[in-house]
Amino acid sequence: MSPNRTGVLPYGAVAFAACSWGTWAVWLRRAEAIGAMPAALEATIVMAVITVGSALSMLGDRKTRPASKSARAWVAWLGVSDAFNVLLFFAAYKITITVSVLTHYLTPVLVAIASPLLLRERLTRRTACAVAASLVGLAVMLGRPDGDVAPRGLWTSAALGATSAVFYASNVVVNKFVVDDFSTSETMFWHGIVATPLLAAFVPSAAWGAVNPSAVWFLSCIAVWPGLLSALMFLWALRRMPAAHASTLTLLEPLVAVLLGGLVFGEKLGVRALVGAALILGGSLAVMTQGATGFVRKGLREAHVGLEP
Repeated sequence: MSPNRTGVLPYGAVAFAACSWGTWAVWLRRAEAIGAMPAALEATIVMAVITVGSALSMLGDRKTRPASKSARAWVAWLGVSDAFNVLLFFAAYKITITVSVLTHYLTPVLVAIASPLLLRERLTRRTACAVAASLVGLAVMLGRPDGDVAPRGLWTSAALGATSAVFYASNVVVNKFVVDDFSTSETMFWHGIVATPLLAAFVPSAAWGAVNPSAVWFLSCIAVWPGLLSALMFLWALRRMPAAHASTLTLLEPLVAVLLGGLVFGEKLGVRALVGAALILGGSLAVMTQGATGFVRKGLREAHVGLEP
């Protein structure tokens, strides 16, 4: 279904999902305060709950015809790529939030480059400008790294974040390849079947015996939201809008993360942060209004044709 047929609803769904994901830093720090655990174990718990939840959702959301072999292979790759996306991003978060978030959100640039080549989506000047403005906003907002992190740690965090961006971009693009064979819930479930044991393989054996039950329960709760519910919303919307638009709107995630850092953890928001926030919001609004503009223009054209004698 085209973006024009669904209007602005998919754009709003992606924006809401991205804002929800922006709360991850708050919830993960809370989980760490309850009981510290390796990033791989955190990611495994979250992915396992998402997989179980999507299985329940799949009961009322399934494709009637069997999937093709190529679609099954792409869903399996989604499991691999999402596992590394989450694992690397969680690991980068443990070193420094600012650098990891900035490098992780190279994703829109990668998707904007890949979409015309792999999905044959037209890269409009407006989308390109929105991506550029949003990334400049991120650089302005997050460009000053944490003062208590050693240079080696900053490079490690940047490498982890940038590599996670490659896998995140792969997720966005590959989801377009399975839209005709798997429903949203089916995609979430089958890719989780691959991702969960893969993530578990990276958990140190000693960590399993030192798990804090309260921390596991808390991680399970946040895996439902902002994990499962936001992911389902994002995938539903991604199937109804250009991939480049969706990836640009996800830049709202780090914006929310930084704003919550100021409100919850007392991190000061200066002029740099406010200017960066304005650029990110401006880029996201440009993408959102692009979908709305197309919807309105189509409606006006149809109304004009209907009025003709």
